[in-house]
Amino acid sequence: MRTRPLKVALLGCGVVGSEVARIMTTHADDLAARIGAPVELAGVAVRRPSKVREGIDPSLVTTDATALVKRGDIDVVVEVIGGIEPARGLIMTAFEHGASVVSANKALIAQDGAALHAAAEEHGRDLYYEAAVAGAIPLIRPLRESLVGDKINRVMGIVNGTTNFILDKMDTTGAGYQEALDEATALGYAEADPTADVEGFDAAAKAAILAGISFHTRVRLDDVYREGMTEVTAADFASAKEMGCTIKLLAICERAAHGGSVTARVHPAMIPLDHPLASVRGAYNAVFVEAEAAGQLMFYGPGAGGAPTASAVLGDLVAVCRNKLGEATGPGDSAYTQLPVSPMGEVVTRYHISLDVADKPGVLAQVATVFAEHGVSIDTVRQSVKDGEASLVVVTHRAADAALTGTVDALRKLDTVRGVASIMRVEGE
Repeated sequence: MRTRPLKVALLGCGVVGSEVARIMTTHADDLAARIGAPVELAGVAVRRPSKVREGIDPSLVTTDATALVKRGDIDVVVEVIGGIEPARGLIMTAFEHGASVVSANKALIAQDGAALHAAAEEHGRDLYYEAAVAGAIPLIRPLRESLVGDKINRVMGIVNGTTNFILDKMDTTGAGYQEALDEATALGYAEADPTADVEGFDAAAKAAILAGISFHTRVRLDDVYREGMTEVTAADFASAKEMGCTIKLLAICERAAHGGSVTARVHPAMIPLDHPLASVRGAYNAVFVEAEAAGQLMFYGPGAGGAPTASAVLGDLVAVCRNKLGEATGPGDSAYTQLPVSPMGEVVTRYHISLDVADKPGVLAQVATVFAEHGVSIDTVRQSVKDGEASLVVVTHRAADAALTGTVDALRKLDTVRGVASIMRVEGE
């Protein structure tokens, strides 16, 4: 074993960063045995140096992150500060000064992954980011390495624990959205401002990363269709149960049937209760991968939290340190296919549409005619009248999103349709 330690700079010492530092200290001997050399925490960049950080030598703490990554003796920079800047500039500086990088920054990788990979390659360094997508769940490495000889056709998953907790509560207790969100906030699953989670921004960044890796193409955050879950109601769950389904906020990345393009999207969807993702409860994450040779695989586990995310960071740290000792680099960016990303209008799926209609003869015929005129085939229709209010629930066969949008616009113009109560995609069938 090499006796000279590999030096690690830690950028950020919050929930995740403090766990990374703790594990590096308490498991130092095991990490050294697995790597082939000891690892040493050489500096910790923070915004508030006066805060007491248990287990961390105060002399290592600095507010000058740029100077830390420029030192020249740093082997690996671990970035867990999040956001675009200053994280992006610090990572670029780290590459320029001889360090490889381990990051948990999903937003940055989704937005600027191509430029970061290019810089890493130019300087002969590693860029690893297992923790950016699904916390402790090993997902990026299996996609980049274990399945690299296969052809992945679809990746569908629950990649945000906050939204899954909320939807699970609505499903199992009958709670409304706000009530479930309040509970998630009280338990610490939701931030004071939950917008990034409940509006799908967090999941969209992860979808961009997964799509790029899975299909060997460039997929940016702006390429991902995003729809939040704030409009999901108890009535939607009741309708889902009548169909033998539940509702999840899903990130879906898939290769088009003709193979010439890909899509990436995030939105609520009904999925059958017998689908593996339907049983994912609480704040857990799960990702379902469909590959040509391997078939169907599912990765499941805690998708957030200090210790789970730190586990993924440390796994990357060990891999990068091993590469450093072997004077090699691991898998980099793979975008050789250069497939275009199709717009949401071309995505084909099933739909569940609830309509408030007039209680009079001929309504169903009018509605069916509109669907037919737009080329959307109906699978089932359910009519009901309650307290003098009539409704229609239409479930379609698979149709393009653009065709369904045109159908709904036309339905709204009918005098007999008083409103579109909800539209929900149906996935996993």
